[in-house]
Amino acid sequence: MDKNRVPFRGVQENEAIRAILEGTSTETGRGFFGSLVENLSKVLNTHGAWVTEYLEEEGRLRSIACVIGGQRLKDFDYSVAGTACEVVVREKRLVHVREKLFSKYKGNPDLKDFPSEGIVSYLGYPFVDVDGKILGHISVIDRDPIPEDMQVFNVFRIFANRGTAEMQRLRAEKEILEREEKLRRLFDSAMDAIVEFDKDFKVTRINPAASRLFGYESSRVLGRLFGLLLNKESSVKLVRLSEFLDAKPEGEKFIWIPEGLRALNEKGEEFPAEATLSGFEIGNARFYTLILRNVNDRLLADKKIRSLTLESEYLKEELKSLTESEGIIGDSEPLRRVLQDVKRVAGTEATVLILGETGTGKELIARSIHSSSRRSEKPFVKVNCPAIPANLIESELFGHERGAFTGATNKREGRFSVADGGTIFLDEIGELSIDLQSKLLRVLQEGEFEPVGSSRTVKVNVRVIAATNRDLLKEIDEGRFREDLYYRLNVFQIELPPLRERAGDIGKLASAFMDKYAKRNGIALSPLSESDLARLKSYPWPGNIRELQNVIERAVITSTDGRLDLERALPASRNNIAAGLDPGPVDDGTQVLSDKELRELERKNIMRALEKADWKVAGKNGAAAILGIPASTLNSKIKSFGIDISSK
Repeated sequence: MDKNRVPFRGVQENEAIRAILEGTSTETGRGFFGSLVENLSKVLNTHGAWVTEYLEEEGRLRSIACVIGGQRLKDFDYSVAGTACEVVVREKRLVHVREKLFSKYKGNPDLKDFPSEGIVSYLGYPFVDVDGKILGHISVIDRDPIPEDMQVFNVFRIFANRGTAEMQRLRAEKEILEREEKLRRLFDSAMDAIVEFDKDFKVTRINPAASRLFGYESSRVLGRLFGLLLNKESSVKLVRLSEFLDAKPEGEKFIWIPEGLRALNEKGEEFPAEATLSGFEIGNARFYTLILRNVNDRLLADKKIRSLTLESEYLKEELKSLTESEGIIGDSEPLRRVLQDVKRVAGTEATVLILGETGTGKELIARSIHSSSRRSEKPFVKVNCPAIPANLIESELFGHERGAFTGATNKREGRFSVADGGTIFLDEIGELSIDLQSKLLRVLQEGEFEPVGSSRTVKVNVRVIAATNRDLLKEIDEGRFREDLYYRLNVFQIELPPLRERAGDIGKLASAFMDKYAKRNGIALSPLSESDLARLKSYPWPGNIRELQNVIERAVITSTDGRLDLERALPASRNNIAAGLDPGPVDDGTQVLSDKELRELERKNIMRALEKADWKVAGKNGAAAILGIPASTLNSKIKSFGIDISSK
């Protein structure tokens, strides 16, 4: 016991209040609590005093300020278990231990370094927030017994109440800062553009999404009139809408702008934007918040989704019609050879050239190669070369940039980009122009191209399958097809046999088509008779499988009494009779013509048509028109049969 010190005598409340005011009036936070404990220790004349904050989840107290023996200690924290402080924070009340402190409370190992020698008494009081939450506590210790004196307790409470007020302020300040930080992060991370402006329509705040949307850095927009970001009509509309909001009661100052606004980016380009407008006041100042979203992005996304959905459904239906209902039907020797080639090449990365007359199923073979390849999970993209206008085919294949040509209002990916990782099927490749053939050759050799109107190089990994019914070697001789492209495409060649060379498959194909169209039209039909099969096999099928499919569909539509009407559906009898040709003997169902006999019949039919047309192949009165087939197909047949028309 310090004999020169007289503790707890003459303590006055006014003195305590003056000490608090003088010692803490200019301080806040940690500095405030440092002054508070120093003055508390002086006023009560105790050996020490400290203030803590309570970490409720951890059950610990962390010192904010501590004075022992006139010296400030470094910050420390300790578990409340086994201490008098535990009673303070658990029971939320003043705790007074007059003497024998450490015999009543064994203390905590966390306080082993605490200078507690000679300490016998303790006085503690909790900091309680308005919601009942314990914020921390204030306490004093002494080497002499602290008397149970109401004047001492009242002075102690004065200091405790002042500490509570500061702790409450700090908690509120922390919560405000946390809310502001959350709001800032929400504002900055929002996907939509957010622009805040004052009553004079000067921009006061802009989020990163708005900077990206308009193309301006925030520093270039802040303090400028909002009209910078809208066209004249929309600026006037915004003024009217803000006046409308001002007239609405508090809590209802917001509005959805369904027709949107016309916004302007840094380049002066207009774009439509959906928008919401809200108003608020801070003090006497009025502000507005406009949230915008570029409608073009949504429209493009919606269009892309619709396009992909339609394409997906179309491809599913198309693939179903090709592979599930008909598929590759038949078991003739020519078809078996083709399927063996498909099996050999499918597992490789080789470019494939499919040759064959119109309607022989070139696309179906291409799809079969893709579905059996390592790329089967990636896109299969078909390009019908002659179906695309010549001035658009390059854009269709390689894509284009916005503004690359008239009508190019948006950037577009080409078919090669869509097929990246998968397969692209170039049907009727012989129809491509020489200029475009050179660009295609580059894609095959280097795997790269430039979109129309762009200088950037796009790399792709695409397997190419091409098909044609033209004689490409003849096209090369006549300067219409590049020889180097031909040899680059012709890595692996598959030649599809015409239907006349697959007579054994005609019945199977016809039955499959009949079942399909009968089901589609709700018609019950008897199976094909021997007479029907013989009639179908005796026809030369210049349009191949596609023509057979059309004939069977017509026969189903015109069927009577549950039987196909081949007499009306088959074009052979009509065309040949009109041309004055002999279609050959009509089979009575007791004899089936062989492949050789069918080929001879077709050759004779072609010779008669040529003679009638005075050896003219194409044109209005040419042999092709008489036979009802394309001139290119007739030329292929003439070559196939070895018919010499050069001297005629």
